Amino acid sequence: MRQFPSNPGQVQSRQGGFSGVQLLLMLLLTVLLSVGASFFVIRTYIFPAPLTPVTLSTKEQQRLEHKLSRLGWQGDTGPRVAANAEEDFAPEAYSESDAARRVTFSEKEVNAMIGRSPDFAHRVAIDFADNLASAKILLPIPQDFPIMAGQILRVNAGLDIHLDRNRRPVVALVGVSLMGVPIPNAWLGNMKNVNLVSEFGDRGFWNTFADGVDDLQIRDGELYIKLRR
Repeated sequence: MRQFPSNPGQVQSRQGGFSGVQLLLMLLLTVLLSVGASFFVIRTYIFPAPLTPVTLSTKEQQRLEHKLSRLGWQGDTGPRVAANAEEDFAPEAYSESDAARRVTFSEKEVNAMIGRSPDFAHRVAIDFADNLASAKILLPIPQDFPIMAGQILRVNAGLDIHLDRNRRPVVALVGVSLMGVPIPNAWLGNMKNVNLVSEFGDRGFWNTFADGVDDLQIRDGELYIKLRR
């Protein structure tokens, strides 16, 4: 004869509930996830580690110096690069070519140039996507600031950079985030998607720069510049 349990609720508890061990494991897992998430937020946004400067190999450095020299900028070269430059410094006939007017800087080369500055080497990193230049910036908080004095603040910003139909430079703020939180446009003075060049300075440097540039593009991983004749 089939026997039925004297306590029907006991069967329901065994079939649909959790045992004490399972509840303990779930509680432990929740605590571990909470601690891990908190550590990630603190380590990434509140106390971020200094950025690692980008370094180039000897051949990469030589290519970069050659590109800079085409733009009229003689950078601070190392001994080996300077020696090669002296060897190449020989009399030659002047010529112009369309290919010589095109200069492309990779994302790595731009970050390497930033890494030359002691003030920015461990604080600024640039990323290039299509028409978008993104910057990761670590800002030190002044010692006399009432909150988080002396700590490092992580800021991310995006800029839309291109030439408009009139071949004038456009530098527009896409957005700014503070410790991973996007800042509202109102807090930024409603400056999102506004051409900062025409708004504040389409003269002087920008005017001279635009007059000498035929094309300017931010591509995935590179900056492309074509100079005018």
